[in-house]
Amino acid sequence: MTTTAAAPIEVAANPVAVSITGLHKAFGDKTVLDGVDLTIRRGEFVVLLGPSGTGKTTLLRLLTGLETPDAGEVLVPPRRTTVYQEPRLIPSKRVLANVIVGLRRGRAQREAGLRALTEVHLDGKAGQWPATLSGGEAQRAALARALVREPELLLLDEPFAALDALTRLRMQDLVGDLVARHRPAVLMVTHDVDEAIRLADRVIILDRGRFAVDETVDLPHPRDHAAPETLGYRTRFLAQLGVGPHARSLS
Repeated sequence: MTTTAAAPIEVAANPVAVSITGLHKAFGDKTVLDGVDLTIRRGEFVVLLGPSGTGKTTLLRLLTGLETPDAGEVLVPPRRTTVYQEPRLIPSKRVLANVIVGLRRGRAQREAGLRALTEVHLDGKAGQWPATLSGGEAQRAALARALVREPELLLLDEPFAALDALTRLRMQDLVGDLVARHRPAVLMVTHDVDEAIRLADRVIILDRGRFAVDETVDLPHPRDHAAPETLGYRTRFLAQLGVGPHARSLS
């Protein structure tokens, strides 16, 4: 039986935002997700790693409702937003209008949009057109558009992949700060192991339709990429992904 709920499950003082049980999804003869179980609580930052084609984006699409599971139960909150690799701003609308697009018109919505732009350091760009923004600025506008809706679940689909290395690091810090402030549940897809360790409370590695790793990253923020503890996580995760001297086969 397949069920999608429209509200989070309350567990003590820390509500569960996502609850997935026995999730199966196939495309033709290819099984992409094979009996997946997953729980994410409000305020928890979960990063999903795995080779291309292993079902990471499919899992995100199932959580947004863009895909339907073949079997299993998917429980998600009603307020959920997604930030993609491309900002997906509307060229014919100014930055503030893009941030509050789809919201009811009014002074309160405009003020909320301006506050969101201030949070992502774009308060001086509200009246500009998307074409005038840099790649990092456009992605910050997309992030403001997601956060202005105060989501209980924030889905991030490789949101920094198109950015240069320095902008990417700055965006990682910004997202980490915003998530700590707003406390949504977060599920982020990335191919970058260092990015995962920098941001995640938990790292999950998807391999052949199942979770091969689901590990808590027990390090304080901000994280030192050169610290021995950080390098230990990096070595283990890369090995699970088939990289390094202790790599396991993913074939």
